[in-house]
Amino acid sequence: MADSALSAQRRTALTHPAHDEFCFATAYPRVADYWAAAGRLPGTGDDIADATFDLHLLHYMTGGASTNPYWDIVAAAVSPGPWERANRSEVNGGNPKGSARLAYAQILLQAAYAYAIPSPATLRWIADVAQGQSVLEVGAGRGYWAYQLTRMGVPTNAFDSHPPDRAVNTAFPTAAGLPATWHPTATPPVSTADLAAAHADDALFLCWPPGWENPMASTTLTAYQDAGGSLLLYIGEPRGGRTADSAFFDALEAGWTLLDQDPGYISWWNLDDRAQCWQRR
Repeated sequence: MADSALSAQRRTALTHPAHDEFCFATAYPRVADYWAAAGRLPGTGDDIADATFDLHLLHYMTGGASTNPYWDIVAAAVSPGPWERANRSEVNGGNPKGSARLAYAQILLQAAYAYAIPSPATLRWIADVAQGQSVLEVGAGRGYWAYQLTRMGVPTNAFDSHPPDRAVNTAFPTAAGLPATWHPTATPPVSTADLAAAHADDALFLCWPPGWENPMASTTLTAYQDAGGSLLLYIGEPRGGRTADSAFFDALEAGWTLLDQDPGYISWWNLDDRAQCWQRR
């Protein structure tokens, strides 16, 4: 978003949100909490960049029009990472170490939208590797990725064990001023095998499946494979990271081939996730 796109009236409203502190906190409590704390937290060292980021966050999280607000908020903070991270593009605000202020924003944005960042380039990459197949997303959270993929012309069926619009979801809590879901997200059937059988012709999409040996990723992949599914889209960290379980990575090594990895995938500076496409052998 170019700052020049903001009217003088909108800019004034954004830079003085505490003018009516009670109304602001009532309408957008999580954004108000961030605004109250941000100025007290260490930034990236570039005050202008930090202020620009905050302006974008305030604009898009308080009613600013966008089809992909998550990306429009973080895009200005994308910068090359250090050599030890292969100089990848990442959200670090121009500082390879990020900042405490950016880390707070990360928590806010991941809870509001999704853990992984759906940049336009990665969405196009998924559309290309899906090769016209519909997508089955399991663990869709708010359905933000499903919404973005559907906008790109990739029909996506989204499922989550705790759809935030109908159940308590600790990863995606409800909050005034924020959509509970972005795309219709259904509760999956009790039997993962039944879900996989109904969508065996779709590409399976697992975006930040739960880690710490939670079996969701491996159970879903096994059911999909047993049903005859053959294309996996995985966004998450490698073995030993914060996503998926050991059995999931064992299954990949035993029966799947890595077809492609998005070279332009953009992550947060403090995460090691990547976007991959796997094909069943």
